[in-house]
Amino acid sequence: MKIGAGILCVAIVLALSGCTVGPNYTRPQTPAAPTFRGADNAEDSSAAASLGDQGWEQVFPQPELQELIRSALATNFDLRIAAQHILEQQAQVRIVRSQQFPSLSGGGTGIGAELPASAGTSIGSPLAFGAFSLSGSWSPDFWGLYRRQTEAARAQLLGQTWAQRAVRLSIVSQVAATYIQLRALDRQLTIAKDTLKTRQESVDLTARLEHGGAVPMSDLRQSEELLYSATSQIPQLEQSIQQQENALRVLLGQIPGPVAHTDDKALAAPPQDLPTGLPSQLLERRPDIQQSEQQLVAANAQIGVARAQFFPQFSISASAGLGGNEFNNLFALSGRTIYGIGSLAQPIFAGGKLKGQLQLAEATKEEMVLNYQKTIIGAFRDVSNALISLNKQRATREQQEKLVAAAEDATRLARIWYQGGATSYLEVLTTDSSLFSAQLNLVSAQQGEALTLVQLYSALGGGWR
Repeated sequence: MKIGAGILCVAIVLALSGCTVGPNYTRPQTPAAPTFRGADNAEDSSAAASLGDQGWEQVFPQPELQELIRSALATNFDLRIAAQHILEQQAQVRIVRSQQFPSLSGGGTGIGAELPASAGTSIGSPLAFGAFSLSGSWSPDFWGLYRRQTEAARAQLLGQTWAQRAVRLSIVSQVAATYIQLRALDRQLTIAKDTLKTRQESVDLTARLEHGGAVPMSDLRQSEELLYSATSQIPQLEQSIQQQENALRVLLGQIPGPVAHTDDKALAAPPQDLPTGLPSQLLERRPDIQQSEQQLVAANAQIGVARAQFFPQFSISASAGLGGNEFNNLFALSGRTIYGIGSLAQPIFAGGKLKGQLQLAEATKEEMVLNYQKTIIGAFRDVSNALISLNKQRATREQQEKLVAAAEDATRLARIWYQGGATSYLEVLTTDSSLFSAQLNLVSAQQGEALTLVQLYSALGGGWR
C-alpha cells in the first residue's frame, strides 16, 4: 500500500512538472508586398532564385578581392568577438537548464585521537569516528518556470548565432565596398597623373610661345592654372588611398599598411536583371530579421517565467549517511541516518512586485513585436533602395560616359582653334577643366554602380546558408 501511494505521488509530481504556464510562441503577422519596388523584371524575379542564395565567391569573382574577404573572415576582430558571444550564451543555456534537475552532493568526515592516560577521562583511547553522507535537493518545475527560462536562453543563443551571421555578411560587404572604393581612387589618380603630364606639356609649349612673343603672358598663366589644378588633386587622392588601405587592413584584423588592389575588373558594371526572389523569403534569409525574431521568442518566454512566480514553489531535500567509531563498523547499516524535508511556498503579498514583473514581460514582448515588424519593413526598404540605385546608377554612368566623350571632343577642338588663332586660351582652359571633372565624375559613377551590387547582395541577406 505504501509502495502504491509512493508511485502515485511520483506520478502526480511528474504530471504537474509537465505543466508550463505562459503563451507559446507564434510568429506575428507581417506585411509583405508581392514584389520589391524598383525591380525592372518584377514578374520574372519573384520566381527566380535570389542573388542572396549565392555565396560571396560567386558574387565577387575577382581573385584579389576574394583573397581579402577570405582573410577578413578568418581574422576580423568583430567576427571573432561575435563567435565568443555564442560560446558565452551556450554556457548560459547550460547554467539555466541545470535548474530543472536535482542537485546531488556527497561528503565525509573523520576524526582520530589518542588521549594520554593521565587525562583521566572516561573516553576510550584511541578515539576514532568517521561518517559518509549523500545529500540531494530538487525543486520540481510544476509551472514551467525553469523550462521557460531555458527557452528564453536558447532563443538568445540562436539570436547570437544570427548576430554572428549578420557580422559575417557585414564584413564581406565592407571589404568588397572598401576594395571598390580603392580601385576607384586608383583610377582617379591615374587620370590625374595623365592629365598632369598633358598639361605640363601644354605649359612648356605655351612658355616657348610666350617667350617668342607669339602669345600673351595671360595664356601662360592660364596654362599653369590648369597644371596646378591637377597637381593639387594628386596628394588628396594619395591620402584617400592610404587611408582606405588602413581601413581595409583593420577589417582584416591587421595593423595599418599597404594592401594589394590592382584588379582592373573591380569597377565592372553589375549584370542586368539580377534575381531578387520573393519578398517573403527575406524573413528566412536576413540575419537581422532572424535575430529580431529570436529576441521576440525570448521575450515571449519571459512572460511564462513571470506568470510562474504567482504559483506555489515546492522543493524537496534529503540526506543519508553512514557512520561509526571503528573502521570495521563504518559502513554498517546500524549507523545509518536518513532524513528528508519538503517545503511549499506560496506568494501571498509582495507589494505588486509579481504583477509588475508580468506587466514588464508583456510590455517587453509587445516592444519586440514592433521591433520585429520594423526590422522586416526596413529590410524591404533596403532591397528596394538597392534596386533603385542599381537602375539609376547605371543610367548615371551611361550619361557620364557620353559627357566625357563630348568633353574630349570639345577639348580637342578648342586646342585646334587656339593653335590656329581662332580662339583664346580661356576656351582651352574651360574645356580642359570640364573634361578633367567629367573623367573623375565618370569614375565616381562607375564606383557607385559597382557598389550597388554589394548593396543589393547585403540587403538580400547574401550567403545566408
